[in-house]
Amino acid sequence: MPRVAFLGLGHMGAPMARRLLAAGYPLTVWNRTAAKAEPLVAEGARAASGPADAVRDAEVVLTMLAGPDALRAVADALVPVLRDGVHWVEMSTVGPDTVRELGERVPAGVTLVDAPVMGSTDKAAAGELGILAGGDATGAEPVLTHLGTVTRTGPLGSGAALKVVVNTAVLGGVALVAEAMALADALGIDEEVARGALARGPLAGAVARAFATDVHFGNDLAVKDVALATDTARLPAMEAVLAHFRAAAADPSVAHEDIARAVPHIRAHRS
Repeated sequence: MPRVAFLGLGHMGAPMARRLLAAGYPLTVWNRTAAKAEPLVAEGARAASGPADAVRDAEVVLTMLAGPDALRAVADALVPVLRDGVHWVEMSTVGPDTVRELGERVPAGVTLVDAPVMGSTDKAAAGELGILAGGDATGAEPVLTHLGTVTRTGPLGSGAALKVVVNTAVLGGVALVAEAMALADALGIDEEVARGALARGPLAGAVARAFATDVHFGNDLAVKDVALATDTARLPAMEAVLAHFRAAAADPSVAHEDIARAVPHIRAHRS
């Protein structure tokens, strides 16, 4: 089995790396906060001292990082040591421009794939993520299938582009549900009655996500993702959504919590 390096062990990365370890891959892991690697090391992974150490002997490299700045910093360290024939699967949500920038930096003989994922921590743990793969994913696909279902999206950058579209829809839906509940509050409608009516309508999926309790997508990351969209096109509705999530993320008690925690924040600030 190919040697795999996994860099970024946050809420999504850790369960994804654990899936690969359970599948029997020789796994090296790295995270900026080293303590997050300890549970995986206890299960058989090797902890790397840094990004370059993690990828030095790897045949497949997966990165799952917080955003463009974190990715660029890691790339600075690992690009010089990537070996010929390596498949680098970039799975963070960073937008197509950052992926194309990365593509210009990788050395000849290295295959870069952008493969962000659909689904939260529950899907990551179960190996049921939707993987949006841009570029030539053939060499890495046997590894990726342990994480979920791979959908080929087109050339390099197309997976990252589609992920921005998907996250925009999800975050817009959650904010819309929050505003609908704020309207119900203002009109004196019982919360359970309003929520039940919305859940039986076309926004059922957004309602479920707005009140989810067993998943994690941080409000600070939501700000980053919506900004990727509004920086690309004129999206007046999403500008309002961005303002909602920025306000929620400005609250230290909510910033790193799941986007469901933004719903009561939006409802409480309706006036």
